[in-house]
Amino acid sequence: MTPRTAWIAGASGLVGSHCLRLLLARPEYGQVISLVRRPSGISDPKLQEIVVDFRDLENLQAPKPDDVFCALGTTIKKAGSREAFRRVDAGYADALAVKAAALGAKRFLLVSSVATDPRSPNFYLRVKAEAEAAVAAQPFEMAGMLRPSFLMGDRAESRLGERIAIPLARAFAFLLFGPMRIYRAIEAKTVAEAMVGAALHAAPGRHIWHYDAMQDWANGLCSG
Repeated sequence: MTPRTAWIAGASGLVGSHCLRLLLARPEYGQVISLVRRPSGISDPKLQEIVVDFRDLENLQAPKPDDVFCALGTTIKKAGSREAFRRVDAGYADALAVKAAALGAKRFLLVSSVATDPRSPNFYLRVKAEAEAAVAAQPFEMAGMLRPSFLMGDRAESRLGERIAIPLARAFAFLLFGPMRIYRAIEAKTVAEAMVGAALHAAPGRHIWHYDAMQDWANGLCSG
């Protein structure tokens, strides 16, 4: 089987960092292109980092991808305004999808959010819906939207609220059952495993995956 080429955007983030490590370790991928805003210092024979301006991806010169993994994301607080947040979470995902599709990418995996809805009163969730719609509109063979709830994992920056919330989320997960299971907290590593597992095995089409489906994709990747 011919090794695949992957693009990843957001490799410095919580999910993206796990996804990058997985891609470098998987034999199915012979080349991993990490689109970064600044060099990471990571070295691997498979890895090629390209410093990009996500506002100008139209002029990106990079090897044609088979699979694209988008784990870009910020917060309104970090971005500084709603407009800046929308530019990162929806605009950059849109630009990445357009560029990848133009080069002939077959599969696109996007980290979105539980409860994403274009009619939501929540601005964050409306922006996530914009990102999903932008990806789904491109002619990929397969586009998968992963919708995690609260992400658990070790972030580069320490967040007091998350240090308190993570043990509580684990302890009370059993209270979220039936239709509420989609709101269960999930490990960032599991989401990354689900992204890679779905890229390798998901059927063609447009897909939305919540908690249980992400667990299944992750388990399939780890047992495969």
